[in-house]
Order: sequence, then C-alpha cells, then structure tokens
Amino acid sequence: MQAGGHILLIDDEPAFRELAGGWLEMQGYQVASVGTLTEAGYALRQITPDLVLLDLSLPPVFDPQNTLQSMSMFGDTPVIIITGHAERELALAAISQGAWDFIAKPIDPEMLAVVVRRAVTKTQLEREVSRLKAGSKTKNANAYIGVSESAQKIRSLIERIAPTDVRILVMGPSGTGKEVISQSIHNLSLRSSRAFVSVHCGAIPADLLESELFGYVKGAFTGAEKDKEGLLKLADGGTLFLDEIGEMPSAMQVKLLRVLQEGTFFPVGGREQVHIDVRVISATNANLSEKVLNGEFREDLFYRIKGVNIETESLHDRSEDIPLLVQHFLSEQRSKANAISLNKESMEWFCSQPWKGNVRELRNALESVISICAGDAVSLDDISLLYPDVKAASVMCGSEQMQESAVSLELPLDEQVKQLEIKTIRRAMDETGGNKTQSAKMLGLSRQGLIKKLERYGLN
Repeated sequence: MQAGGHILLIDDEPAFRELAGGWLEMQGYQVASVGTLTEAGYALRQITPDLVLLDLSLPPVFDPQNTLQSMSMFGDTPVIIITGHAERELALAAISQGAWDFIAKPIDPEMLAVVVRRAVTKTQLEREVSRLKAGSKTKNANAYIGVSESAQKIRSLIERIAPTDVRILVMGPSGTGKEVISQSIHNLSLRSSRAFVSVHCGAIPADLLESELFGYVKGAFTGAEKDKEGLLKLADGGTLFLDEIGEMPSAMQVKLLRVLQEGTFFPVGGREQVHIDVRVISATNANLSEKVLNGEFREDLFYRIKGVNIETESLHDRSEDIPLLVQHFLSEQRSKANAISLNKESMEWFCSQPWKGNVRELRNALESVISICAGDAVSLDDISLLYPDVKAASVMCGSEQMQESAVSLELPLDEQVKQLEIKTIRRAMDETGGNKTQSAKMLGLSRQGLIKKLERYGLN
C-alpha cells in the first residue's frame, strides 16, 4: 500500500468518528470524517478518497434505503458499509449494488485493518493500471522533438518538473510547441489520469470567458436554462492549460488570481463556493514583463503563474531539428496508410525554408504537399505546384552540426534519439575523463539520471 491512502469516514456518531478516525490515522492513512451525505459531497470536491467507510443510518432522515440510493456519488471508489447486526440484510443489499464489503459494529480493529488494507490496495493498484494504460499518451518528453540544444534542455526540464505541482509559464513564438510541452508535462505528472483542459484566452469573447471558465447556475442570465459546469471544474484534479494568457481581459485576471490564491470560485449567478484542485500551466507569445510595465497585465498574477519558466525558440533558430520533425510528421502519415516519403532534394528544400510560422507552418506545408503527391515520394515538382518559386538547386540543410547528426529516414525516431543520446553521453564522459558527476552537470542531468542512462545503453 502506498503511504498516505485517503479514507472518507461517514458516520453520524462523533465519538465513533473520533475513535475510528484516530485509529486509522495511526495506521498511516489520511482520514476525512463527516457526519452526513451533504458534508460528504463537500469533502469529495476537495479530496479523491481511496476508500469510503459509510454508515447506512445517517441524518436527517436516518433511512438506510436513502443512503443506498446515494452510493453512486462515490463513483468507482470502494465503499465499506458500517452496520449494526440488525442491518445485515441491508448490508448484503448494498454489496449487491456495488459496495466493496461490510463490517458490523462494534468493530474489531484487526478485522477493520484487514478489510481497509485490501480495499485501499485494490483502489491504488487499479488507478495505477489505468494511469499506465491511459491511451497512447507519450510517457516521456520525446513528444517535444529535436536534436538541438534548446530541444534537449526543454525535454530535460519537462521530465524534472512534471512530477511536481509547480506552476509553469511557457513562453515563445506561436507555433513552437508550447501546447505540446504542456501536454507532455501533464502526461508525465501524477495527474495524468485526470483531465487536461485547454483554454485559449484570446479565442473566447471577453463577455463569455467568465461563464466558460467558472460555469453558471440556472437563471444566472437569459438563456441559462440549467446549471453548467465551467472549464475550471472540468479540470478539477487535473491540469488547466491557459493558452495565450497575455490576451486575458483585465477583469478576468482579477478573478483568476483569486482562484490561484484560494482554490475556490463562485459560478456565475451562484452563491455556493466551489473548491478545486488544479495544476495551472500558462503559455504566451507576448512579453508579459513588458505588459506588466505597460499596465496591460497584473503584476501579482504574473508572479502567481510564472513558477518555472520554459522558453521555446523559433524553428529558424533550431533548423537542425527540421529533418526529425519532418520524419515524425511523415510517420504519422504512414500510420494512416499513406506511405509517402521525401526525396533528397525535397528534404533539402524543407530544411532551407525560414518557416516564420514555425513548427505549425512546417507541418501544414508538409501535409499540403503530401496531399497532392501523385507518387510515393514527394519531389520538387510536387512542391513547385504549391510554391512556384521553388528552385531546383540543391540546398544543404542546416550547418555542419546538422550533418554530424546523421539523420536517416530509414531509422525510427526513437532509435535516432537513442543514438544521439549515446553519442552525446560518450562525448561528455570523454571530456570529463569518465567523471559521472561532471558529465551529468554538463548534460543537465542528475548524477542518478546519468547512471540510469549508462546502464540502459550498456555504457558502463
């Protein structure tokens, strides 16, 4: 069992809650104790328990059947029914409705320990399996592709900060992969099994942004015919990605600041405070420091969101990454049963372009050219149909550093990244005379991280 398993104890007897809760805490669990189902609902907004201990007879109605009908509020969390001897049939009925087990009062501490441990272990194992099986999400930072020094540093930073809850501000030109970085951080985080909610702060009209973020209650305004949860609530337990936060209206900046400070908000038209637990990752192509000086962005909000800064570079400044990006996008096309490649001249053309729209423009251009390609390899003739000024002259891609990377379209991307890592590690070890501490520092890794890579690649 993982340390710190969360248990929600629901019983109307304060003395029992105190004794049972105290005993469970002594066993290493974290316990939240409440006396009613209403209080349990509030508690579930703040924690995700691994187990619920539920008394069937609860105020205000003290009707076991009413309690049974409310079990759906606990979702897939195991529920252990606490019952008196006379309620055995009800407990059995609860198990038929999905309860994990039942235990009778007076409770035998040793029996409680066994039942609780089994239930909590089951929950934690199932959640871990679900996390590991969560779709095809990339479980390392390789989703941010490139061999440049900038790309390698960003991947290293992603892997270091992902397991934490520190807030992150990703800055850089449009189309340089800010959302890819944010999604990778989420996928590698402890929140990966929960939602990743992306909000483009500049794409939603200012008068709608508040209701989109905070949600609203029925009757809050004309057309609000029923309650609607906002994006903040949908991100509860997961990650909220605020794209182009520099375009957020000043009135909304004030309200977002309160959420970040207190973890609470009121839906539009609502009087009931909502508690949330989200990790916030923000992104912008603007210079927020300059916006702060110009009074266009709140200084206190700026310092709330900046936590760790990640800065992306334009594709023009890391042109050595273009072949890997092209290969990656081609492999995606091949997975769609469209096995098209680039001949040497067309690859050189793609590498020679400035791509002012960065990776986004590169991808769109490649997909457009592929869509009109009549054969199985894109040629300069294909490219010239969309880019009439293309010249047949052979243009070498990048610099000598580019040639050294020896990118091959015959090898999978993972294999090329592996070879590059091996080459870079060997060079660092050679330059430091085999000193692992100095090599790790040079590579931007922890010493233990370097040792693991040495073992993985058989370089010891």
